[in-house]
Amino acid sequence: MFGGSKKQIIGLSDQVGTVFGKDTFIKGTVTSQGTLRVDGQLEGDLNTTGDLVIGETGRINAQITARNATVAGTVSGNINITEKLELLPSAKIFGDIKVGTLTVNEGAVFRGVCEMKQGDSIESTESQE
Repeated sequence: MFGGSKKQIIGLSDQVGTVFGKDTFIKGTVTSQGTLRVDGQLEGDLNTTGDLVIGETGRINAQITARNATVAGTVSGNINITEKLELLPSAKIFGDIKVGTLTVNEGAVFRGVCEMKQGDSIESTESQE
């Protein structure tokens, strides 16, 4: 009962390499190769070749690049996810997104433009035939 919701928010990876706690404020560029979890505030740019988890208390005002992301908090800025982006019911996204796969749970807020990367490759393949 209690473990299930935590597993859902932790999201895509069982091992989080870096955690920014809810009392943490970072201004600048964050670069990582591992999985990041943000429960605090970040202003600037966030780039990881790994996965990103934004907890319910996470507030990000940044351009984001990651492999996969699970969002339960608030993001103001553009997001570029190479594989899967999941917006949990408490998520609020204000900015454009580029994703391979997008999952939006009921209650999530998204204001911006969405570009599906997999759709582009299908269209270009069909137009060449």
